[in-house]
Amino acid sequence: MSKLWGGRFTKQTDQLVEEYTASITFDKEMAEEDIQGSLAHVTMLGHCGILPQEDVEKIKEGLLKVRERIRRGEHEFSVADEDIHMSVEKALINEIGPVGGKLHTGRSRNDQVATDMHLYLRKRIVEFVDLLRKLQEAPIRQAQANMDTIPPGYTHLQRAQPILFAHHLMAYVAMFGRDIERLQDSYKRVDMLPLGAGALAGTTFPIDRWYTAKLLNFSRVYENSLDAVSDRDFIVEFLSNAALIMAHLSRLSEELILWSSTEFQFVELDDAFCTGSSIMPQKKNPDVPELVRGKTGRVYGHLIGLLTVLKSLPLAYNKDMQEDKEGMFDTVKTLRGALQLFAPMIETMKVRKDRMRRAVDQDFSNATDIADFLAAKGMPFRQAHEVIGKMVLYCIQNGKFLLDLTMDEFKEFSPLFDETIYQVLQPESVVNARNVYGGTAASQVAAAIERAEAELARTAAWVEEYAEKSK
Repeated sequence: MSKLWGGRFTKQTDQLVEEYTASITFDKEMAEEDIQGSLAHVTMLGHCGILPQEDVEKIKEGLLKVRERIRRGEHEFSVADEDIHMSVEKALINEIGPVGGKLHTGRSRNDQVATDMHLYLRKRIVEFVDLLRKLQEAPIRQAQANMDTIPPGYTHLQRAQPILFAHHLMAYVAMFGRDIERLQDSYKRVDMLPLGAGALAGTTFPIDRWYTAKLLNFSRVYENSLDAVSDRDFIVEFLSNAALIMAHLSRLSEELILWSSTEFQFVELDDAFCTGSSIMPQKKNPDVPELVRGKTGRVYGHLIGLLTVLKSLPLAYNKDMQEDKEGMFDTVKTLRGALQLFAPMIETMKVRKDRMRRAVDQDFSNATDIADFLAAKGMPFRQAHEVIGKMVLYCIQNGKFLLDLTMDEFKEFSPLFDETIYQVLQPESVVNARNVYGGTAASQVAAAIERAEAELARTAAWVEEYAEKSK
C-alpha cells in the first residue's frame, strides 16, 4: 500500500529518509493511547452526525481487533508506516476496508499525537505518585524502628551535631512529598484535550470537542488550536519534575554508598540490591544506588534536550517536535525502575546502631550544646563560641573528647560550668534539646511521622481517584 498521504507525490520516499524520519520504533509505546483516542474520536463523529452510525460501529470494532493483535504481539510495526498513527490506521483499513479511512475525518496527526502524549503522561503521573507514596513508606518504617538511633549529622560532610537517624530519613520523606505535590499540580496541565485542533487551525467539520473530552475524561479543552498542537510545556514540566525526583534519589544514593562503606559502616544493604567483583571476592558493591546516581544525568539531559528543541520553534507543528518522545519514554523507564527498586532496598536495609553511636561518642558534635549552656548562664554567645573552640583544641591536643574532661578542666575554661554539663553533653540530651517544630527531638520526629502517615493516606486516596479518571 502506498503512503496514506501520498496523493500529491510522484516519487517514493527515499529509503534513508524513511528510516531517518520514522518514529514508529519508539512511538509504538503509545499504541494503547492512540487507539483510545481514536475510539473516542470516531464515537464523537457519530454523535455529531458526521459519520453514519453503521460506519462508526464498524470502525470501532476494527480498532478493537487491531488493539487485541497489538496486545498479543501479532502486529507488525513497520518503518514504512512512519508512526503509530499511520500504523494503526493502515491495520484498520486492512481489517475493515476503505471505511477505515473515514476515521481520520476532522483531525490531523498533529492534534492526534498531542492527544496520545496527554493520555500517556496522565497515566504515568498517577503511576509515579503511587510509586513515590510507596517509597515514602520505606523510610517511615525505618524511622519508626530507629527512634533511638543517633548518628552524627553532617554539614560540609564534617560531623556537626547529633541527630536521630529517624530525623535524617524523614528529610527524604519530605523531599518525596514535594515531588508528589509537583506531580499532582502538573496533572492539571496534562489533563487537557488538544484533539479537534486539526493541523493548526481547527476543522471545517462540526465536531464537538467537549464531547470527546468527556469520553476521554479530560477536564479541559485547549482554547487555541495553534497552542494545542504546538504545546509541549506539559512534557517539559514532567521532565523537570522527574529530574528533581532523580536528584533526590541521587542524594540518597550518595549517602547510602557512603554509609555502607567500611569507613562508615552505618548501614548494610541487602544482598539482593548489591553485586560482587569479578576479581575481588570480598567485595559487596552498592550497584543500585550507584546506577541511580549515574542515571540521574540522562534524565537531566532529556530535560535540557527538549528545552533546546523548543527554544526557537515557530508555531505551529514542526518535525523537530518528533524529538519530544524518546526522552520522555526513556525518562519514564528510568524513573520507574529507580522508584521500584528504592522502596524495597530501603525497607530491607540493616541499620548499624552500634556504629552510629560509636561515631557520636567519639567526636565533637556536641560542642554547640556547651556554647548554648554557657549562653543560657549569661555569657554572650560569641564569647561562648570562642571558649568552646579553645576547649575543642585542648581536647585534640590531649587526645580527649568533651565528655572525657574533668570538672576541674571544664572550670579552667569557665567558672560557669557545673556537674549538669555531663548530662547536657549526652547524645540523647543533645538530640532532645532541639524540641522545636521540625527539630530532631524524639517527640518532634514522632509527630513528623504521624503527619507523614496521614499524608500517605491522602495520597493513596488521590491515586485511587485519578487512576480511575485516567484509564
